[in-house]
Amino acid sequence: MELNILKDMKEEMEIEFDNLTMAEILRVYLNKDTSVTLAAWKRGHASENPILIVKTKGKTAKKAIGEAISHLTKELDKIEANFKKLK
Repeated sequence: MELNILKDMKEEMEIEFDNLTMAEILRVYLNKDTSVTLAAWKRGHASENPILIVKTKGKTAKKAIGEAISHLTKELDKIEANFKKLK
């Protein structure tokens, strides 16, 4: 997965992903954080890469994204462990 950071400010980030699925998953997890005031993705056309927009208040955008990734990773680890129990 490739990403390109388009804007990196204290309380605002814009990240271009080569994958819509990742942008959408992060948007969902970011919107669970009360310090995130906006988490959305946009793209001008279906052939263009999505851009995830994150705005925060009281926490840096970078920290909010890191925490969202951490929560996602923990949840995926649980899913993997449950799947391995099925064998």
